[in-house]
Parts: sequence; C-alpha cells; structure tokens
Amino acid sequence: MESGKELAAWCRDLLKAVESEIRKVIVGMNEIVEGVLVALAAGGHVLLEGVPGLGKTMLVRTLAQALNLKFSRIQFTPDLMPADITGTDILTETETGQRTFEFRPGPIFANIVLADEINRATPKTQSALLEAMQELAVTVGGRRYTLEPPFWVMATQNPIEQEGTYPLPEAQLDRFFFKLLVPYPSVNELREIVDRTTGAQLPQVEPVASREDLLKLQRIVREVPVAPHVRDYALKLVVATHPNSEFAPPEVNRYVRYGASPRAAQALLLSGKVFALLDGRYNVSRDDIKKAVKPAMRHRVILNFEAEADQITPDLLLDKVVEHVERREREPISV
Repeated sequence: MESGKELAAWCRDLLKAVESEIRKVIVGMNEIVEGVLVALAAGGHVLLEGVPGLGKTMLVRTLAQALNLKFSRIQFTPDLMPADITGTDILTETETGQRTFEFRPGPIFANIVLADEINRATPKTQSALLEAMQELAVTVGGRRYTLEPPFWVMATQNPIEQEGTYPLPEAQLDRFFFKLLVPYPSVNELREIVDRTTGAQLPQVEPVASREDLLKLQRIVREVPVAPHVRDYALKLVVATHPNSEFAPPEVNRYVRYGASPRAAQALLLSGKVFALLDGRYNVSRDDIKKAVKPAMRHRVILNFEAEADQITPDLLLDKVVEHVERREREPISV
C-alpha cells in the first residue's frame, strides 16, 4: 500500500513529464499549460479563449501526442450539424443482400477532442456536446453509445470576432471545468517561438504516459483528503458570488446577475487537490483553492449590463470576492 507522500510524488512526476514534452513545442503560457494539466488530472473539460495564432490548437495536439491518446479535431462552422459530431446511422447492405442500419461514430469518439472555434457553430450543434461532456455518452437514433474514458473536450474560442458567432449558453459554459485566457507572448517568448518554428528541425514529442496512467491519476486525485475548514473556504467563495447572500461583497450585489453553480465548488475542490499533488503534497491548502478561483469561476459568474458599462470583468470581481471572504473570516466573532 503506497503512502500519501508516495502517491503525490508519482502524480507530480507524471504531470511534470507530460509538461516537459509540451515544453518542447509550446513556449511560455505557463499558467495555461498548468491549467490544462490540472483539468486533465481532475477529468474536466477546458475552454481556451484567445485571439487566433497564439498556439491553442498546437497545445492540445501536443498534449494528445505526449499522452499517446486518440485525438480528434472538429472545426466548428455555422453549417456543422450535430450528426457531424456524434455520428449517424448509415444504410448498408450485408453479404446476403439484406439492408440494415449501421452506426458510424463521429469525431466525438476520441480521448481528446479539440472543438476549434466552438462559438462559430449554431446552438443546436453546440448542444450536441452537452451529453458527451457530462455523461460520457451520446444518443443517436434513440440508441445510447458510451464514450471510452478518459475523455476530455478542449474547446477554443475567439473573444474579439463576434460576427457570425453564437455565444455559448450558460448551461454549456458551466460544463467546462476551467476557462483559461491565452495571453500574447512576450518579446523573449516570441523570439523563441520563431527560432523553433522557422529552423531546419522541428521538435519531436514522445509519449510519456499511458491510458492506464491517466485513469490511475484521476483516481488518486479524488482520494486526496480535504480538511473541513479548507472545504468550507471553497464553499464560501462560491456562495459569495450569489447576489444578496450572506458572504456577498457589495460589488457582487451590484454587478452580478447570476452567481456560480455547485459545479464551481466541485471544480475548486478537485483542482485544489491537483495543485496540492503538483506541489508534492497529499493534503489541500487554502492557497491551492485560491489558485483555482479565476479559472474555475470566471465563466460561471454572469455579470449584468452595469458591470459592462463600468468595465468590470469577472476576474476583477473574483478578486473582490476572495478579499471579502478572507476579511469576513478575520473579523472577531461577536457574543
């Protein structure tokens, strides 16, 4: 029986090995790479938001190569249909001349699915992902087909181009474990990118983990214990995003239309466990929870028109939430 310390060391070594392979191709983007690995270990889907050309697609493709998993890329367009994602029944003829329907699986039947520019597809097509993301299954022609674990959806969207796009509905946003904002590279990072990509040799990514390793990693993550006071800290942060709740700061009451759902609490605790393992610990601290606040909740807090007018972003609001909750906890208890 392995000890908690040994399990944490195994998880950290595995994730660091995957990160090392990703670093052969991806320059910079430290928080993005870490966020993707945390979501991977927790078994959660990721929404990557950034302008074109920043390496979002390359990051996901490199991750699949390092994990030696089946990879599938779906380019979302306005004319994409649900059957183009899930698959469809095809009329075929057997050797005896009988005609029968045979299911042809779509690109969703993979371990890592890249949903490129997901906001370009119609809501009907976007909703085809909902069942797969939540239940690891799709229903076609009244029959249910199970997806083989591990299964992750990595979606990308462009935040600046609004013409011809369909904003993701709140129900689908809520199913993404993390939303990560991909930044522009710095001058030094840009220099390294062009040196790597315009030279004679391109970096080669080697598989460093198996499917069984990843399933074991996910099991270990869920076994990491969380102290009651750390769990309650995460729950207070979620409740503080609800207007007029007991922990809500004035900014939430003024700017928030809808607060974070219970999935936000699940994401905070699961990602806190992974952050602890990355640090070689088998116990979760408040700092682990705090690191997950923005990626886990920025897409789950729906702001009102006043927030947009006052240029209040979800990240700014979440800073106020953390500050308010911690101040409330420091206040003396009145008797």
